[in-house]
Amino acid sequence: MTASSQQPAYFVTGTDTEVGKTFVTCALLLALKGLGVKAVGMKPVAAGTNEHGCNDDVEALIAASGVVAPRELVNPYLFHPAIAPHIAAIEEGRSIDIDRIVDSFDTLRSLADAVLVEGAGGFCVPLGPHADSADLAEQLGLPVILVVGMRLGCINHALLTQQAIAARGLGLAGWVANRIDPAMSRFEENLAALQSRLKAPLLGVVPHAPAGGAAGAADCLRLPGA
Repeated sequence: MTASSQQPAYFVTGTDTEVGKTFVTCALLLALKGLGVKAVGMKPVAAGTNEHGCNDDVEALIAASGVVAPRELVNPYLFHPAIAPHIAAIEEGRSIDIDRIVDSFDTLRSLADAVLVEGAGGFCVPLGPHADSADLAEQLGLPVILVVGMRLGCINHALLTQQAIAARGLGLAGWVANRIDPAMSRFEENLAALQSRLKAPLLGVVPHAPAGGAAGAADCLRLPGA
């Protein structure tokens, strides 16, 4: 099963976990909302719940979306422990069905003008014994937005992720430099190295803890093709 191509949509991945994928996805959703585009965020697989049984990333995407969509479509799979999703699935006696995720995505696409699908962790995070996040991205067939967490080692991580995306036959629509380490040495030199090596446009540089949160970060970003 493959995803349809009716409305604009992107798969958002990162160079690692905890690099600000959700924050950047929320900023992009708010940027789309500011343009009058009814966009919805999707987090197909999330792990880690609070005392209310909710996942903070999922809640942030729902709050930033311009479309009210059923929670089971926004987040088909939610696991309680904040661990690798394939391990969480085993511990809870569940399995992650990529076809179910694609069906949920197709329904969301019929409800919105644009859909941003945020992957779990990095691009190749396992989702089960025989599938990973790269398989999901490939089955959705979406262009990819890469969030680069700007810290020592990010150049290697970004270039390896670019290779993995290309190996799946997917296009890299753009990348975002997210300043997760405000004390990163030689930031400008690292940024220039990434710009010269990543074969996609830089969509923006998000400062560390921008004023206004995700709304402030939205002002630092441009959308692919803009």
